[in-house]
Order: sequence, then C-alpha cells, then structure tokens
Amino acid sequence: MPPSPASADLVVLLDEAGRPCGTFPRASVHTADTPLHQAFSCHLFDEDGRVLLTRRALGKRAWPGVWTNAFCGHPRPGEDTADAVRRYARHELGIAVRDLDCVLPAFRYRAVDPSGVVENEVCPVYLARHDTQDGPALAANPDEVAETRWMTPEEMLAAVTAAPWALSPWMVQQVRQIEAVGWRSGSRTHEP
Repeated sequence: MPPSPASADLVVLLDEAGRPCGTFPRASVHTADTPLHQAFSCHLFDEDGRVLLTRRALGKRAWPGVWTNAFCGHPRPGEDTADAVRRYARHELGIAVRDLDCVLPAFRYRAVDPSGVVENEVCPVYLARHDTQDGPALAANPDEVAETRWMTPEEMLAAVTAAPWALSPWMVQQVRQIEAVGWRSGSRTHEP
C-alpha cells in the first residue's frame, strides 16, 4: 500500500521489540538522542558482479563524506520496505533496481558519528541489481552522494578489513555479516 501524502516525510518509530509505536519527522529524527526507528540498507550489484560503494555527500547530517554501501533510507508509514528501496534507488542514484533480496532481515545497529549524531535503526539489508547494460547509467543526486565506485566483493571485504574507520559503521557490520552467510542468496549469485 502506498503511503499517504501526510506520511511522506515521516519515519516509523519502533519499540525495543521492533514493533511500530509512532512516527517522527525524518528531517529531525537523527540527533544525539535518536529514537529507535525503521530503516533499510541496500548493496547494489552490476551485471559483472561488482558492488557499488558511495561516498556520502558533504552536506549530510550524519557521517558526511564517509564511504558506505550503495544507499540507505527509511520506509514511510504504510510503505512496503521493498518499495522504499526502489524509491531511494531512483532518488539517490537515478536508477531502477531489480532482483531485490533481503539477506539480513533483522539487522539492527546503533552508532554515533564524530559530531554526536546517533543512528539507531532496525535496518533490513537488501542485495539488488542494477542493469548496467540495458538500464540508465548512475545519475547520483549530489545532495546525497559525493562519489561512486564499483568494486568486487573481495575488494570491498579487503577495504572493510584494512580501513573500517574510513567506512560507515553500518556498512562494516553488514559486510561482515553478509560475508558470514555468503554473498549468494537463494538460487541467485551476486558474484561474478
């Protein structure tokens, strides 16, 4: 079900058991005392099995300029999380995604950036594909993404191992957990 216009800029607050318990304006939810809320994270693959890393725009409130997974976001009240993933792919990267696969449905984290802004999210993690042969090229929204880089999963794991301090804390945790269960999901593979 699509969200109503009134819920267009709200995030879903969660109780400690992960159940919805209210809403809050997205623009002001991330502070030094961020309540637990619903989010998602997406790792995007191309047709060659490479994964996309993005560098967060310098104007971002939390972790500006930090390298991270392809994109993250918040489902609106009443919005299916997979629909939110598709919406953010269009907004942040100017593309459509396919083969959505939720590989870490219960991922949850809390992290504090150097300025004191807290991320406190239940954040299912998706793998998806971008059709680089037939689909449009990336068109990163400069308000969201400063740079992009495609790399192999092995190169991404090496970066996480060598320099976790240079990457978003959620990406570091996610990559380690995805690596533990394998970059494969179901009958699809996300590797070359």
